[in-house]
Amino acid sequence: MDIAYLVTPLITWILVGPIKFLINSARTRQWAFGLVGNGGFPSNHSAVVSSMATLIALREGIGHPAFGVAVTLAFIVIIDANSLRQHVGKQAAAINRLAGEAASAAHKTLRERMGHTLVEIAGGLCTGVAIGFLVNYVFAR
Repeated sequence: MDIAYLVTPLITWILVGPIKFLINSARTRQWAFGLVGNGGFPSNHSAVVSSMATLIALREGIGHPAFGVAVTLAFIVIIDANSLRQHVGKQAAAINRLAGEAASAAHKTLRERMGHTLVEIAGGLCTGVAIGFLVNYVFAR
């Protein structure tokens, strides 16, 4: 097995997380520990799937069935990040407002920032493609 396929998602996740933390910290002008997790620039999920699709395209070619699977998975992840999780965040905001109006002490505030904007997804895609090229270069056959 080519180790590059195994380490690419791991390397991408490890590199993009601190990048996102630093960008969020710079935007808020304070350490953004509360913003760690879902949402933010760049999208971790988009970066991971695009890095793998890029690596497969570079090593196997775009005609290989694995590339088709990788692109399909990338579309599913990106659609989920952009639409489904944003709707979950909107529902959380509505629940938080209702709970706040009811003044319920038992309600734990739900996280409202769940999904990604198109800019955050594009940042993740660009980062993932760059890391895919980097891993392909470092782990050249």
